[in-house]
Amino acid sequence: MRDGATRILLQTTIPPTDDDWSIARFGLLHQLLAGAVDAEGRPLYTVEARDRGPLGAPDPVLSRLDESDFDQLWLLAVDVGDGLTEQDCEGVSRFRQAGGGMLVTRDHMDLGSSVCTLGGVGAAHHFHSRNPEADPGRHVRDDEETQAISWPNYRSGANGDYQLIRPIEPVHPVLIDPASPTGVLRYLPAHPHEGAVAAPGGARAIMTGRSQATGRDFNLAVAFERDGHGGPAIAESTFHHFADYNWDLSRGCPTFVSEVPGHGMAREPGALADTHRYVLNIAAWLGRRP
Repeated sequence: MRDGATRILLQTTIPPTDDDWSIARFGLLHQLLAGAVDAEGRPLYTVEARDRGPLGAPDPVLSRLDESDFDQLWLLAVDVGDGLTEQDCEGVSRFRQAGGGMLVTRDHMDLGSSVCTLGGVGAAHHFHSRNPEADPGRHVRDDEETQAISWPNYRSGANGDYQLIRPIEPVHPVLIDPASPTGVLRYLPAHPHEGAVAAPGGARAIMTGRSQATGRDFNLAVAFERDGHGGPAIAESTFHHFADYNWDLSRGCPTFVSEVPGHGMAREPGALADTHRYVLNIAAWLGRRP
């Protein structure tokens, strides 16, 4: 194992685009990870943040990720289904098979559906047109506010608000918080239309949210432990848990976002503190590639 800080790649699945969810809209996540230090003040992580290369060709980093010295991939799937080529998925899958840690997150309906073919972790992500949820009773709208968005679109709250999360026993390490009155995390940013994740073989759901529209519970995250098949991984229901706009509304959003925001994150300091702890817990748990 090499010395020094753990190397993290923050990567979106779209080319640089000002009016979209490009990597520039995850600057606070980047700052948080890059600013984390150990007890001696040494950086815990070095972070590279980038958008993918041009569509229609293998991404020069993802397609050869297994040959890199990155320890973790935080893949922010913000595409409409064309964000990863076959070569990209193969490179990322080999990376995990070699022990690399991964967080893979997406959003509503078919947003981010190019992750479906990622080895192991892709199977945890359910979309409208690809790999839909097994229960046909969930093939219905949850959030009705934005009619252009169909299922899965679980409403955990407005952008800018927080949601109460429900850890599943036994509580996973990424949800532990010794500073919390309950010993576990309580809040994450809310979003009007979260996507769907479920646990395939070898994984388990670790927390749920509850729809403010229907009262229906839904999974927020699924965890894959490090095993003989590959490194640890987290499959997440929405990249909005990590987006600047959902941490701080003043950071702005793409012009196509039309929903009325809330202000709960600004009014409840514990919500942002829990979100930060969740991010740092994930980075610590994903660890380093052997």
